[in-house]
Order: sequence, then C-alpha cells, then structure tokens
Amino acid sequence: MAKVMVVDDERDVVYLIKVLLEREKLEVMEAYNGLEAYNKLTSAGPDRIIPDAMILDIMMPEMDGYTLQAKLQELDGLNRIPIIILTAKGQMKDLFELSSNIFAFVEKPFEPKNLVKIVKDAITSKK
Repeated sequence: MAKVMVVDDERDVVYLIKVLLEREKLEVMEAYNGLEAYNKLTSAGPDRIIPDAMILDIMMPEMDGYTLQAKLQELDGLNRIPIIILTAKGQMKDLFELSSNIFAFVEKPFEPKNLVKIVKDAITSKK
C-alpha cells in the first residue's frame, strides 16, 4: 500500500485529504507542521516510515514548508520523495524553481479529484 504524508497546520485540511486518499486505498501519515514531519521522517528505529509522496503546505508554525523541503533535499532517501506543494499563495512557486523533488503545485482551495490524481501520478513517478 502506497504511503502519503500530509503536512499542514490546518487540521480540517489534513482530515479532508486523509479521507480522500484513504478512499483510494492509500495509507496516510499526518503532521501538523514542518518540524513534526521532519522528526517523523528522520527518526531512527523500526517506526520510521518513508512516504511514497508528500503533500506539503508552505505557511506553518515551527518550521515552514519551504524549510522542510530544503532540509529533505539534503538527505539521501528523503530527497527523492515527490512533493506536492499545497498553498494559498501561488506566487511561492518561484522559491521552489530549482528544487528537483517538487512534483506539482496545488493552490487552495483545491479540487479534490484533481488532488487525488496528482498524488497518484506522483507515486507512479517515483517507481
């Protein structure tokens, strides 16, 4: 079963995406800020799970999405996770232009069916 990490500080958004993806038989990991996601992705031990794709919000407390994405690019194994940037700020695309691990940009509010298709495409692209 493919795994997707959803990182967003808006719990309603995380819940909505989780429901959408679980309907598609995808396993969903949740994090509510970049630091929590980073800690889950870099923890040692048997509980560590590397997702097949990530949906990442930009504006979050503790560690924003841009910082998390930059840190992941520096780490072997994590730098190949396709990232879907989910943001209310379309102009943020410029910050990520040189990033090889960015798969797509989706602006809030998003079309649920479109987001599911993009996630499936991202998972397929990794294989």
